Amino acid sequence: MTNTTFSAFGSLIKLLPTGTVFVFQFLNPVVTNSGECNATNKWLSSIVLVACGLSCAFSSFTDSYIGSDNQRHYGIVTPKGLWPFSEPEKSKSVDKLWLGDFVRAALSLLVFAVLGLLDTNTVHCFYPGFEVTQKSLLQVLPTAIGVFAGGVFMIFPDKRNGIGYPLNSNSDSNHTSNISDETAPIDNA
Repeated sequence: MTNTTFSAFGSLIKLLPTGTVFVFQFLNPVVTNSGECNATNKWLSSIVLVACGLSCAFSSFTDSYIGSDNQRHYGIVTPKGLWPFSEPEKSKSVDKLWLGDFVRAALSLLVFAVLGLLDTNTVHCFYPGFEVTQKSLLQVLPTAIGVFAGGVFMIFPDKRNGIGYPLNSNSDSNHTSNISDETAPIDNA
């Protein structure tokens, strides 16, 4: 029971890349001028929001594995399989792109959009009257979206170990054995 709980919690943590959220939380007060925006601040804030949102979605299409050299390798998941960054000529057909990757990307983007668009500085910058008139929405919507997305990922945990996440024991053994067998030299003797 405890392993299942920790595994589900680990899947929930992987919903948003912490580096992306940190970058947004660090840059947002600067680019929004702490909510006191002019046209330039709105453009800069929009660029940061879009870039961080794309980063959240992109991380859903990354994976890592332990290669035959016992080193951790990273790659992008494609319809043909994992395309490693370090050895692009050695495509890994073990982990192909599937519907769950797009669902994870959409939910990650949704959670980040709620986090980013309902941030106090963003609200003051883009729609200042919204906080006064829709205070209950600002309090309820992030929690509701978080519970929904968290529930989906607790029921359907993610098998990917994206960039910046530790390998878990289940996927580590699967990735290592599958990738190592595929990349091992063939002995024709």
